[in-house]
Amino acid sequence: MKNAALWRPTKFEFHRGRFRASRDPREVGIGSRLMSDLVATQYHRQLALHAGGRLLDLGCGKAPLYEVYAPLVSEITCVDWMPGDHVDLPCDLSQPLPFADSEFDTIILSDVLEHVPDPELVWREMTRVLAPGGKVIMNVPFYYSIHAHPHDYYRYTNFALERFVAINGLDLVHLYAFGGLVEILCDLHAKALSKVRLAGPPLAMLIQWIAGWFVQTALGRRVASASSRHFPLGYFMIAQKSSQSASGRVAPSQPTA
Repeated sequence: MKNAALWRPTKFEFHRGRFRASRDPREVGIGSRLMSDLVATQYHRQLALHAGGRLLDLGCGKAPLYEVYAPLVSEITCVDWMPGDHVDLPCDLSQPLPFADSEFDTIILSDVLEHVPDPELVWREMTRVLAPGGKVIMNVPFYYSIHAHPHDYYRYTNFALERFVAINGLDLVHLYAFGGLVEILCDLHAKALSKVRLAGPPLAMLIQWIAGWFVQTALGRRVASASSRHFPLGYFMIAQKSSQSASGRVAPSQPTA
């Protein structure tokens, strides 16, 4: 990764051993903390199990996950559509990727797929550059506000994500719907309140704290589990390329969940 020595936490941070959304409103909007906390938790847990080898961070931005995946992999390549402090190669994801076949063991696609106008091309290209046994680790929002105007094109159901995996000949390792009705209602109210002067931001932080506490209780976990099937805040997914290479050799296995 370019300028790795200058990297600093941005969207995510470690706080008392927990990987969470940054509390700096310049990095994460006050109304988006709960959503970003949920995403951070998934990456902290799953990268430790599934990341390894040569890693490609597609749509990397400021490489907010670097602190988690850096100790786990041997090589990091960061790609985004615009040049940046840590972007190794500016690249339009609506075009074929400028990498050789089977070049990477891990691909990260975090909050990116909804911003790509041709997702089928991205999936074909990820499959092509992924080494046998390699994994795509990604998340997408679902019940979530339009953002990054005007480049917010899609929302994907679990069925759409499963279809992308199947038609590209990948294996589904993990698909998790995170957040349910409580988190969605909290997210909507927090975003609205965060725009209200003076009292709004503290109230937005308070309701997110309450929701975050509630979903950790036994009742909260049941509500989230029951409602996320039909009302997911977002999805976290891991897909794997078959370990059988074109020559018939078997690539080294990686740990699974």
